Amino acid sequence: MTFREDGHAAVDWAADYLDRISGLPVLAQVAPGDLTAKLPACAPERAEPFANVLDDLDELIVPALTNWQHPRFFAYFAVTASEPGILAELLAATMQQVALNWRASPASTELELRVVDWVRQLLGLPDGWHGHIEDTASTGTMAALIAARHVTGRNVVVCSEHAHSSVEKAARMLGMELRKQPADGELRMRVPDDLDDVAVVVPTVGTTSFASVDPVRAIAERAHAAGAWVHVDAAYAGSSWILEEERWSQDGVELADSLVVNPHKWLLVPVDCSLLWTSRPDEFREAFSLIPEYLRTPEDAYALSEYGPALGRRFRSLKLWAVLRCYGAEGLRALHREHIRLARVFADWVEADPEWELAAPLRFSLVCFRRDGSDEENEAILERANRSGEIFLSHTRLDGRFVLRLAIGNARTTEADVRRAWEVLNR
Repeated sequence: MTFREDGHAAVDWAADYLDRISGLPVLAQVAPGDLTAKLPACAPERAEPFANVLDDLDELIVPALTNWQHPRFFAYFAVTASEPGILAELLAATMQQVALNWRASPASTELELRVVDWVRQLLGLPDGWHGHIEDTASTGTMAALIAARHVTGRNVVVCSEHAHSSVEKAARMLGMELRKQPADGELRMRVPDDLDDVAVVVPTVGTTSFASVDPVRAIAERAHAAGAWVHVDAAYAGSSWILEEERWSQDGVELADSLVVNPHKWLLVPVDCSLLWTSRPDEFREAFSLIPEYLRTPEDAYALSEYGPALGRRFRSLKLWAVLRCYGAEGLRALHREHIRLARVFADWVEADPEWELAAPLRFSLVCFRRDGSDEENEAILERANRSGEIFLSHTRLDGRFVLRLAIGNARTTEADVRRAWEVLNR
């Protein structure tokens, strides 16, 4: 078959997969090593038709998938690869742009700068911030820590005890000292006192376990008075700022030196696409600027590789551009409001049932809850529910107690899916 024929077959397979996904198990119903045992130990010697690959998607790959696109995927933070984003990924791979600098890919460089600024405006962030795309918030956070160390000459990182593990991992990889700040009764980072030797403070808007919101303004004011950098992690909740009514959580973010938000979490963009802004672009660039002779051009100022660790850069902006155009701000706002409404519906069911309780306040589209009983009983409920294949939830711990998490963020999730989750957990 030709490329065109194989391409039509691949898109047909993708469309069929999305059409039938609600009938598939959410959590993969396999044991470790099951897929490995079915795969040849060595690469094929002779070429095969692409049709064989599509056949094996159904026979081998799909049975071993945990289906993140499933409308009843409620674990971690649910994500959606929307149809415009999926097609844009195909087109980006077709054009195979490697944006080492502006000359290597003018389109990728300039489109990235423009669409990231579109998102800045949609989220109500300050004018003048420089934004670019990294793969994930883990990379963006590490870049911010590198910039902070470069600017301050210090080596200490401060974050909440509930901060994402990427902060600790970045500090470990960079050889920086990490100090975890205790949280208050609302699970928010307490404002640190002594920051005189601190390079960077990392408050979080929408912590991973509980979606709690650190007091960014007070933290930033204290940090800046001590000469420390402020990096805000809003990887999940930052997308909600597209709604005016959710900008309460943005208080103080305008004081940040850098900020990360992930469109691949709650803006329908396929993984990976993480936005990193800085209000101090010249100093940020100084931390990463390294142009070997073979890459020098008259347009060096447009090299986005000068703002982060990676030199080779994929054409990620294409999928963000496609999603923003095909949904529009209006469509994305409607989606966010519906997800927040569905989380409220589920939380109301929990609160109305004396055998269940909310473990943390409802924030954004995340519900943290548990059944009245032991940790072992709650863990068993979660495991049985997940193994049923009907739903997939994750968990955390609060004050030593086992807590269930239901995170809504998939574009295909309906109230019927949320009710199904409630029925499965009770069953």
